[in-house]
Amino acid sequence: MSFKTPSENITFADLNLSEPIMRAVSDVGYTIPTPIQAKAIPQVLSGGDLLAGAQTGTGKTAGFTLPLLHILSNTPVKYPAEKHRPRCLILTPTRELAAQVEESVKIYGKYLKLTSTVIFGGVNINPQTSRLRKPLDILVATPGRLLDHVNQHNVDLSGIEILVLDEADRMLDMGFIRDIKKLLAMLPKQRQNLLFSATFSDEIKQLADGLLHNPAFVEVSRRNTATELVEQTVHLVKQALKRDLVSFLIKQNNWQQVLIFTRTKHGANRLADKLIKDGIAAMAIHGNKSQGARTKALAEFKSGQIPVLVATDIAARGLDIDQLPQVVNFELPNVPEDYVHRIGRTGRAGTTGAAISLVDVEEIKFLKNIEKLIKREIPKVAVEGFIPPAKLETESPRLFHEQQPNRSRIPKQGQPNQEQSKQKQNKQNQPKRSQTQGRDRNSHANDSSNSKPAIGYGQGKLISPAPQKGKLLSEAARHQAQVQMPLFNPKPPRYRGGGRGH
Repeated sequence: MSFKTPSENITFADLNLSEPIMRAVSDVGYTIPTPIQAKAIPQVLSGGDLLAGAQTGTGKTAGFTLPLLHILSNTPVKYPAEKHRPRCLILTPTRELAAQVEESVKIYGKYLKLTSTVIFGGVNINPQTSRLRKPLDILVATPGRLLDHVNQHNVDLSGIEILVLDEADRMLDMGFIRDIKKLLAMLPKQRQNLLFSATFSDEIKQLADGLLHNPAFVEVSRRNTATELVEQTVHLVKQALKRDLVSFLIKQNNWQQVLIFTRTKHGANRLADKLIKDGIAAMAIHGNKSQGARTKALAEFKSGQIPVLVATDIAARGLDIDQLPQVVNFELPNVPEDYVHRIGRTGRAGTTGAAISLVDVEEIKFLKNIEKLIKREIPKVAVEGFIPPAKLETESPRLFHEQQPNRSRIPKQGQPNQEQSKQKQNKQNQPKRSQTQGRDRNSHANDSSNSKPAIGYGQGKLISPAPQKGKLLSEAARHQAQVQMPLFNPKPPRYRGGGRGH
C-alpha cells in the first residue's frame, strides 16, 4: 500500500478508506484532509503505534476516528458473544471533548454496524451502566468515570484492540496520570496505541516512552506556536476596570460571537452577570455547572442565540466552532501553553480571527512567558478611557511590592526600642501620651524592612497592591477536584513558571 506525501495535496480518496466511511465523509462535504489527517491516517491504518502533535482546531479527531473505524469494521471480532467488552477505548480529559469525539464516531460510522457510547462524570451513572451492558465496539470516556464503572464491574477492558489518548497533555495537567496508569494495567498487552498531544513536555515524553512501541511521529505545526491567522493584541488595563472594558469592546465593535476565558469559576460568573446587566446576552460555563447547563450554553453559543460565552479553560476544552471570530483572554493563563490552546479556538479552517488579552500589572510576567513561548512580541494597543498607569508594561509585578514606602504606624509586639529605657527612667515625669508617641516613632524606624503598607507607589503613580499570590493552580487542577479551591495562599512561594496543578 502506497500513499502520497501530504505535500501532494492528497484527497480522502487517496487514503484507502472503506466505501462506507468515504460516503460518510462525503455527506459532511469534506474532500481534502487537513495536514494532521493526511499524515496520521496512513500511519494508523498501518497498524503501528503513533505519537501525534496537533493543536486544537487541526482536525485531529477525524485523524484517528476515520482510520480506527476502518480497522474495526475490517477486522474480525475476537469476542463476538461478550457484552460490555469494547474493542476500542478513547480517553479524553473533559466531558465536552468526550461528547464531541463520540459525535464524530457516529457521523463517520453511520454506514457501519459498529456500536459506540460515551461516559463521563457529572451526570447520572445508571443510564451509562445500561448502555455498557450491551454489545459495544467503541467506548469514549473520561478517566475518572471509567474507573467508577470498572470498579462496579460494568465494563471489561480486557478486549481493547486500539487505545487512543486524546489531548494527553491536558489529562496530565488535570492530574489524571494515576487514573491512566490504573486503566493501562487493565488493558491487554497486545494493542495499538495512539497518543495525541498539543505540547510535548517531559511528562508527555515519559508517558509516551512507557506506552508506545516504536511509534511513528507526526506533527503539523511548529511546537507550541500560535496560529499565524490569529491577530493578537494586548490591552494593558487595571484588573478593576477589566469588566467595564470587555463590555465596552463588545458594544463598540458589535461582536456577535466572542469566547471569553477567565482563570476562575467565580470570575466567569461575575463577568457574565456584569455583561447581562449591561444588556449583553451572555452565559458562563465551568466545572461547577451541571452537564445539562453546559450543554445548553454551548448549543446556544454555537447557534448564535447567545453572542458571548464566558468559560474557564477546562470547560471550553473540546469546544469546536467553525469560524469563531473573536477570543478574549480576560485573564492570562499562568501556563503559557494554555494561551496557545485558547487562541487556537479562532483562526480555523483558513479563516482569520482575533485574540485580545487584558493584562494588568500582576500578569506582566505571564505575558513575558507567553511571548517567549510563541517567539514573538504581542502588540500593545491602548483603548481610550482605559489607559494603564505609567510604565505599567515594563514594571515587574514584584517591584510594586518590594519598593513600597514604609507607611506603617503600628509597632511590632516585642520589638526592641532604643528609647524605651530612657522613657522608663523618666516615666513619672512624662505624660502617657508622649510615651506612646515615642514608641510609635521608633517602631516605625526599626521596622522599615518588615512593614507591609496598604498602598505603594510606582513611577510616581499611586498603585493599589495586588493580593499576595500563592501557587497558582491551573483551572484544570481545580476542575479535577470538582471543588472551588482558593487561588491565593497566605504566604506565597515565588512563582517559578510551569503552573501545573497537583
